[in-house]
Amino acid sequence: MATLYIVSTPIGNLADVSDRARQTLREVDRILAEDTRRSRVLAAHVGAEAPLVSLHAHNERGRVERALAWLDAGEDLALVSDAGTPLVSDPGATLVAAVHDAGHAVVPIPGPSAVLAALVGAGLPMGSFLFLGFPDRKGKSRQALLERVASSSETVVLFESPQRTVRLLEDLATECGRERSVAVARELTKVHEEFQRGSLAEVASYYREHPPKGEVTVVVAPVDSGLSESDRASRLEAARELARELAAEGMKPSAAAKEIASRLDLSRNDAYRIVHDSHDSLMD
Repeated sequence: MATLYIVSTPIGNLADVSDRARQTLREVDRILAEDTRRSRVLAAHVGAEAPLVSLHAHNERGRVERALAWLDAGEDLALVSDAGTPLVSDPGATLVAAVHDAGHAVVPIPGPSAVLAALVGAGLPMGSFLFLGFPDRKGKSRQALLERVASSSETVVLFESPQRTVRLLEDLATECGRERSVAVARELTKVHEEFQRGSLAEVASYYREHPPKGEVTVVVAPVDSGLSESDRASRLEAARELARELAAEGMKPSAAAKEIASRLDLSRNDAYRIVHDSHDSLMD
């Protein structure tokens, strides 16, 4: 039976390619690559001579029929992305589903992953995590993602371009509170690999002064990961008292929530909930 191999490739350091990935790329009949120019460097490094065929976000649907025809003819294929594990914020999901549906074998060749490398190096809670990929640049979907991070009880991993990293950290500080812990991993496995850890406010300030370069992975701690239950209870009670005071002064709920979030370093979601709960109790 012909097989589609999903091959994880180095995210920066070519020495990270596994023996199994090396052998697979040498033995398949064709390599489907997100960027054939970049993958050609890896192919040469491992001694793979199979032809490279582009498969990226803009042509994936058109490539599926051709890939199935190659598999039907008995050819083994490998799918690689520019770096790391294919399908993780990269194309390939449509192809893999179609190959399964057509009855061909799909075999993952595990290996490097920026998500896992950033997580294990971040020094943040590892009980469970949530990967959300690249945030949208604007609109309701971006706001929804920020709110999801703010309320998450799991460590959250995000990808971001270096040019938009500071804005993301600032937006997260607004939603999560300035003191939420974060680690930004940059240039993983490369010569200039760097981890910056601290609060969202601190790390945003650092990168305003030192604009990041290269690939960036952002790891955000879960909500209240640094607070004890008693500390959280005290902070919420202080927020409720402040909400009652601001309501008595006639401040609008939206302005009151912003004030509470800023003064007590609460997430915007928590502040809005407390303000509206206080407003409802005053109306009863």
